[in-house]
Amino acid sequence: MASEPTVIKKYANRRLYHTGTSSYVTLEDLARMVKDGEDFVVKDAKTGDDITRAVLGQIIFEQEGKGQHLLPVAFLRQLIGFYGNSVQSILPSYLESSLSAFTRNQDQLREQMSRALKGDALGLIDLQTRRNMEMFSEAMRMWKPFIPGAAAEPGGTTGAGASEKQAGREDEIESLRRQIGDMQKTIETIARRK
Repeated sequence: MASEPTVIKKYANRRLYHTGTSSYVTLEDLARMVKDGEDFVVKDAKTGDDITRAVLGQIIFEQEGKGQHLLPVAFLRQLIGFYGNSVQSILPSYLESSLSAFTRNQDQLREQMSRALKGDALGLIDLQTRRNMEMFSEAMRMWKPFIPGAAAEPGGTTGAGASEKQAGREDEIESLRRQIGDMQKTIETIARRK
């Protein structure tokens, strides 16, 4: 069962009293409690009325006053325009569900990024890419003996027949180089996607 929210009492002198710790707190302390997920209600010490909404609004007002602008002016104007409007009754639940969805999406994104980076996944992709490049470089070195202009094999033909045979080899080698280059680009693309 969830524990009851902490009661904060607000006195006429504007001081806030934390009943859980038996100490006075500031609006900054309450803002920290909100960020830490600590549930509390603020009650007027004299009347016992729940004034949580007004105090939370005051915290937002102070944060905005410090230059930490979270609420765009257009949004604030629209919000003011909704007071007394027919949608005033449904707007709070709409805003609450919208912010809840935003928070869930943000948490999911953080979790996915954390999972992706866990075990240095990017480092593993980089390592695999380097290995692929080494493998292709080695394959290219194996083809170096067949570079155009290299000496004919012993016992081979000479003259026009040799140069036609050499030209045919050069075409084959060039074709193989293009194929290896295409394969290398494909592997790099796949490695980047992972």
